[in-house]
Amino acid sequence: MATKHLKGLIAAPFTPIQKDGSLNLSLIPSYYEMLKANGLTGAFICGSTGEGVSMSVNEKKAVAEAWAECTKSDADFIVMPLLGGTCLSDCKELALHAREIGLDAVSFTSPFYFKPANVEMLAQCCADVAAVVPDMPFYYYHIPVLTGVGFPMFDLLKAVDGKIPNFAGIKYTHEDFMDFLSCIHFQNRKYDMLWGRDENMLPALSVGAKAAVGSTFNYAAPLYYNLIDAFNTGDLAKAQLLQQQSIDMIRLLGKYGGIATGKAYMKLIGLDCGEFRLPVKNMNTDDFELFKKEVEQLGFSNFCSKKPVAQI
Repeated sequence: MATKHLKGLIAAPFTPIQKDGSLNLSLIPSYYEMLKANGLTGAFICGSTGEGVSMSVNEKKAVAEAWAECTKSDADFIVMPLLGGTCLSDCKELALHAREIGLDAVSFTSPFYFKPANVEMLAQCCADVAAVVPDMPFYYYHIPVLTGVGFPMFDLLKAVDGKIPNFAGIKYTHEDFMDFLSCIHFQNRKYDMLWGRDENMLPALSVGAKAAVGSTFNYAAPLYYNLIDAFNTGDLAKAQLLQQQSIDMIRLLGKYGGIATGKAYMKLIGLDCGEFRLPVKNMNTDDFELFKKEVEQLGFSNFCSKKPVAQI
């Protein structure tokens, strides 16, 4: 199966949640329209940002179906769900469901409770899940800061090459540029390498990244496309300043509690995705007001994603 290399910015969407903790699927069509209007080329759903680990199998299916329905006529917009990693039978069920509803690819991360002893065992896990959807591109999601599984991805490519025909590439959320570059060059650029650290976009571009998956692309896509344009035209000084803007924005995530702060940014662009589920901490009303002031000082309105103008 030939690998179609993805390009551009792929959002890692937040899963919209109601005040009672249930899914707010009705928001997903407008969410897709917002991403499309801001130049995003796809959605990596039910990942870390999408709280996939906090959802049941049925909830993941419902989210996938909502994204499949509103993107079914858009062949240029890729939708890829993270299947999970801990329970392989659930991952297989979700992979088959993704194929049934017409999604474009699937992704899988390492088991992170009973961890694979070596890269060969991780490759076996990948093979086991990928085999149920042999006609769909299969991506491994490398995020050792959360899984605790940090094998070099160059070694994983060597272990899967020629053994998993639909292995398409890796979503690489780590900072090992030596490993990332080696993966890009492996087998004459055979595999698709999707960069996953928004705050390190510029160095990733310098070693050959052509596509990226990120949470901050949801609410600041113009910033990153301007950064890419500056890099491509050789204006490194401008690209560096834009990357610093990204870093300043991302620093507020840590200051105000972590991943849930991303949903606060979404509120500021007019798309209220609710709050994160337990055990993630959400900011209180007072902190949100302080957060808004700091975001304003960043000049966020000058580079944030915009909702599409309603057609009359």
